[in-house]
Amino acid sequence: MLFSSIPGLEETKGKLVNAIKKDHLAHALLFHGKEGSPTLSLALALATYVNCTQPGESDSCGTCPSCLKMEKLIHPDLNFVMPLPAPPKSKEKEKEADANEDKVDHLASWRSFVREKTYGNFPDWNAHLGSKKPLSISKNAARQIVKTLSLKSFEGGYKMMLIWAPETMHPSAANALLKILEEPPAKTLFLMVSQHPETLLTTILSRTQKIHVRSFSDEEVQNYLIRSGLSSTVAAQQIAPLADGNLREAIQLSQNVADKNTLLFRDWLRDCYAVDIPALLRFSEQLSFTGKEAQKSLLLTGVNVIRESLLNRAQVPELMRTDEADREFIVKFSSSVLTDEKLSKLYTLLNEAHYHIERNANAKILFLDLAFSLARIIKAG
Repeated sequence: MLFSSIPGLEETKGKLVNAIKKDHLAHALLFHGKEGSPTLSLALALATYVNCTQPGESDSCGTCPSCLKMEKLIHPDLNFVMPLPAPPKSKEKEKEADANEDKVDHLASWRSFVREKTYGNFPDWNAHLGSKKPLSISKNAARQIVKTLSLKSFEGGYKMMLIWAPETMHPSAANALLKILEEPPAKTLFLMVSQHPETLLTTILSRTQKIHVRSFSDEEVQNYLIRSGLSSTVAAQQIAPLADGNLREAIQLSQNVADKNTLLFRDWLRDCYAVDIPALLRFSEQLSFTGKEAQKSLLLTGVNVIRESLLNRAQVPELMRTDEADREFIVKFSSSVLTDEKLSKLYTLLNEAHYHIERNANAKILFLDLAFSLARIIKAG
């Protein structure tokens, strides 16, 4: 992973590179940010730069043996710890699990996950493992960290330990790391990547240098989607506001979003207002056969329409992110009988529906119920 492969965030990249050049890099770093931000990407890019044998002014060379190993995530001095399913508690089952564990290469699964879904979240990792059990970082994993870092570096550079989702550490695991975090061996680098740093133990937080990773801007999301060939320029312009800085969401939307989502939402609202029950039934039936991401993208389009309508009513068009093709509908929608209070209620309903779709609610029932709820708010006196 190179810094150049991460869209934007030049200010954060510059600070990390300067810290390395001036030898001011802390031995324990906590990269934290919202879902879809490049927390993991920046940690990997930093790990690549630190051990690059021919580093440039602002990035790794990408061609030396160390960089090539880092690209494949097989560098012997880069170690990974990530949450895994908890082992069975009974001794017999534990022995059976240990026997099966030899057949499961979690590290290989992790490498493929990072390459395929660099901006993936915790549920993505759980789904990638195909596990239905809760995931956590156990005390045994913490002991392994201490054991691994007590050994010398294979290639003479930094020995690095990347801990993904450290908030899932069992308290006993976190406590087992306190001493080595306080007094690590020479040339040891801890890289922690978290979306929920507030849940970490204070004793862990106090031993790390916190690096807040902001979300992507709309322009950065657009450039990434276009440069990666994931969507056309027009589609990227529509997706970026919906993703709201979340590149994971943007990538998923690029695979499912239709260019006419705003028009679809507009027509659905008209049916809601008219309480056209046959049309609403047909719509819910049709939408139930689409994928979850397509359903979520429609709801996100609705959320964006409400947001843009509120901005239009507040007379701050410079903050609106909708393209000109959809602006006319937004202006008419916000200038209708809808009040700020009604728009806020619609916004809340759409967000709640998105939450329930994410958690596998029945789409047919949800969208039909949502349609009636929207109608009640729109038609209320």
